[in-house]
Amino acid sequence: MTFGSPLAMQRSRSGRGRVVLVVLFMLAVLMAGAWYGWKTGWLEVHVSGLPASPVPSPYASMSQAAAQTTANLAATDAALTAAAAKVSALEQRLAELNQQAVAAAGQASQAEALLVAFAARRAIERGQPLGYLEAQLRVRFGNTQQAAVDRVIAAAQKPNTLALLNETFEKLSPQLIGGAASEGTWEWMTRQMSELFVIRHADTPSPTAESRAARVREALAGGRIDVAIAEVERMPGKDAATEWLARARDFVAAERALDQLETAALSFPPTPPVAKPAAAVATPAVAPEPSDPAV
Repeated sequence: MTFGSPLAMQRSRSGRGRVVLVVLFMLAVLMAGAWYGWKTGWLEVHVSGLPASPVPSPYASMSQAAAQTTANLAATDAALTAAAAKVSALEQRLAELNQQAVAAAGQASQAEALLVAFAARRAIERGQPLGYLEAQLRVRFGNTQQAAVDRVIAAAQKPNTLALLNETFEKLSPQLIGGAASEGTWEWMTRQMSELFVIRHADTPSPTAESRAARVREALAGGRIDVAIAEVERMPGKDAATEWLARARDFVAAERALDQLETAALSFPPTPPVAKPAAAVATPAVAPEPSDPAV
């Protein structure tokens, strides 16, 4: 067995070492390139046949964040619009309820004023005192119908009814028909002769005292006190009915005052106008959508 020279063996060992160094250097370069590619996303590594999880790109993350922000802004704007619509509907409903409450209060006040006026009329026509109605009349009508209120209260303090006027007239009718107490014989005969022959139209009422007394009774029965007063003033013995005429005029004045109060109660109190709310609440401005960054 032959062996080479020592120089040849040394050269062979030196060549193999160089090859090993080159191979190691190439492996290091490949490993560094693979690591850099995996780090930057240029290289995908698959393990056990499964695809590797994709590495998110920073630009993709920024796009997704912008899209999410835009979606959130749109949802917020829709919620604000719906809330504004609900608030507007609630304001409209509250205005309607307020108007209905004001109208109901006005109707209640009107009904109360009518009841007070009717109760006062009933008391006056029956000759009864007003009692608590006097204060109610002053409260309900004192500011606008002071004269009528004073007339009704004064009439209640001196009771005077239709039945009393009729009864008093029947007691005075002989004096009213027979003439004044100071009437002499000649005046009586002259009056009697003037009533024997009367020239008048067929549709004109008879001017005789008896006919006037009959018309007074008819007017009193129908509640037409003003007609009865006019007939009594034309009767021969009207001087005997001075007090009766004064009471009858007071009765008519009280009736007119009651009519005035009832008319005022029908239009009491005026309903104030109700201001309507705005049709809709202003919608808040929408922020502009952010632009996507350039990739």
